[in-house]
Amino acid sequence: MIDPKPATPSAQAPGGKAGKKRRFGGTEAQIRSALKFYKVMAYLTGIMLLLLCAELVARYGFGQYLFAGGTNAVTGQPFGFGFADAEPPGVLNGVNISVTVLIVHGWMYVVYLISNFRLWSLMRWPFLKLVLLALGGVVPFLSFIVEKKFHAEVEAELAANPQAPQRY
Repeated sequence: MIDPKPATPSAQAPGGKAGKKRRFGGTEAQIRSALKFYKVMAYLTGIMLLLLCAELVARYGFGQYLFAGGTNAVTGQPFGFGFADAEPPGVLNGVNISVTVLIVHGWMYVVYLISNFRLWSLMRWPFLKLVLLALGGVVPFLSFIVEKKFHAEVEAELAANPQAPQRY
């Protein structure tokens, strides 16, 4: 039969509760890889979101689209690169850079959400942190702030629990 042993003082957390060992969902290398992927996607998504905001101001504030190539609808001359009227169309057969920014930001946000989920699941954080990470790609400038905060938090947790991520 196994004799129960009393808890040692070192295993007690302040307040008399037994301290829980921090567990991660992966190794330190996996967590650092997820953190790097998240950081890159946070910056790219933040930059694309700022471009999207500038495009929306140009479209709804000034009635202009950003075009590349095509033909000027009024003069019939070749159109290089620049802003043109949205309604009626100022450029014919050109590439609408404004719509391209919308599409690229949308798909980048999807990849950003994947990077959020990967980091969140490896760190075993509560669901609210996943929501905060996701909001970073929706609110202008927030992705830069959230990335800095969570990057520091991951580094602090890894430093405070050096044995926790060793799984294999």
